[in-house]
Amino acid sequence: MEAQLIVLGFVALIILIIIITEIYNRIKLRALVKTKWGKFPSGNFFDKEESLKTAWGKAKAYRKYDSEIDDITWYDLDGFSLFERINATYSSAGSEALYQRMRNFNFSKKSHERLETLIDYYKQNPDVREEIQFQFACLGKKDNNNVENYLAETKSQALPNTMIYLVCGVLPIVGVISFILFPSTPAILFLIGSILFNVIYYQIKKEKLERELACMGYLVQTVACAKQVAKLRTPFQEELTKNLKPIASMTKFGISFRMKSNSEAELMFDYLSMIFLLPLISYNFVLEKVKNYESQAKELWRLLGELEVSAAVLNFREIMPDTSQPIFSDTLQVIGEEVYHPLLATPVPNAVNWAKNTLVTGSNASGKSTYVKSVAISCILSATIHTALATKFQLPFGHILTSMAVEDDIFEGDSYFVAETKSVKRVLDLAETNTPCLCFIDEILKGTNTIERISASSSMIHWLDNYPSLAFVATHDIELTEILKESCDNVHFEEQVTKEYGVTFDYSLRQGPSTTRNAIELLQVLNYPKEIVAQAKKEANHFDKHRTWQKLE
Repeated sequence: MEAQLIVLGFVALIILIIIITEIYNRIKLRALVKTKWGKFPSGNFFDKEESLKTAWGKAKAYRKYDSEIDDITWYDLDGFSLFERINATYSSAGSEALYQRMRNFNFSKKSHERLETLIDYYKQNPDVREEIQFQFACLGKKDNNNVENYLAETKSQALPNTMIYLVCGVLPIVGVISFILFPSTPAILFLIGSILFNVIYYQIKKEKLERELACMGYLVQTVACAKQVAKLRTPFQEELTKNLKPIASMTKFGISFRMKSNSEAELMFDYLSMIFLLPLISYNFVLEKVKNYESQAKELWRLLGELEVSAAVLNFREIMPDTSQPIFSDTLQVIGEEVYHPLLATPVPNAVNWAKNTLVTGSNASGKSTYVKSVAISCILSATIHTALATKFQLPFGHILTSMAVEDDIFEGDSYFVAETKSVKRVLDLAETNTPCLCFIDEILKGTNTIERISASSSMIHWLDNYPSLAFVATHDIELTEILKESCDNVHFEEQVTKEYGVTFDYSLRQGPSTTRNAIELLQVLNYPKEIVAQAKKEANHFDKHRTWQKLE
């Protein structure tokens, strides 16, 4: 009898430790959620872009959008750094939804209206917003969770041999009952043997089925989280409850998946799962639910992401210096006030009035590339998360793409110029679809000689006038401002050169093309030989007068 009491006491102690540990972790988690609000998201071990991008690719198999931020545009604008600045999410359901929202959008106000409905509700009910974030924090994050993959390909994910797992899982229970009723050496040996066999068998199977078990674990945890969130009054409570109802029972079958990973309690619970083969037994029961209610499972995952994305966007708006809700119009123009770049420590805001193809000129480091990027970023964030980094912003619905940070493609064998022409070509191809396009180009065709660059660039920009597109082009080629002065607007940035401070910039936008020649003045300030400075000025003046270069003798 004493041995039976020891066994029962040991089991009770394990359960007590699990409960106490979980309560302590939840108290810490609540405090964390409260203190992190209104701050920039800190670095996180999770949310690797490879994992997020894989989930995005799977989601595109069953979700349709009007436009996509392609990889070139995403990397030109340092899209992942933008994502990290906004990503105040606590679960992978949220972070994956935010990444997908920043890479896809529709030419419609519907998703923006839903976003604003939730944001307004969170503003008026901060306690509910905090509770929702806490529930997502309890769910936690898991890279490569493969949930999107399962939702896209549910019917091909079943595991064989469920009956074998069920029989083996029952053996330790039989051993415990035998030991309690008939304490003897054979009973002890049977109990220990069944436990050791199941632990070893589970480890072998887990290694082969790691992906499947990890995915199903996170999916079941997500449904458990949804059950808690559905209890809270939100604008989408009815919608969430409706889609949750037919699959809510999967958490009963999937009890072995319900603990939050990476906690002390999870480690102890994992041992129990191994002993009784709980994940292997539960897997197909849970999968059957998902297969039978596939559309509800997909919609539930989307709704949970929507709830968390809204909180992250609200947090982003509150910590940024200035944001505004953009205005979408049918007019092909972009108008903004105090537009700035969100990744700079001390950005200088500028206005934008982009109603026709525009050339942005100025010297290196004067601010023209940063300005073009800041307008492009506000266009993208307006189209995706309905947030412009400006005090006022208006734009049309349409595709948004860039050609900026072009590099040699050693894997394709492309030179810089070939890679650049391919990048620009995709801009022209999209413009030809006659869907409005906002195109941003930095140093167009700089990989070739001056004559061909200017002639090809001017032809491309002029060609775009035939389509409902706008081009915003940063360039050093002053010649383009002359060739295209009838069809393009011109703005520029200037630098100041003084003996005391050298070169300085105010990063303020000015109308018209750049006319300064401060590069030669800088040579003089830096005490270059007087003969070089004088000859440079003479050559520049001769070109201005005759539009040809004179031979040096």
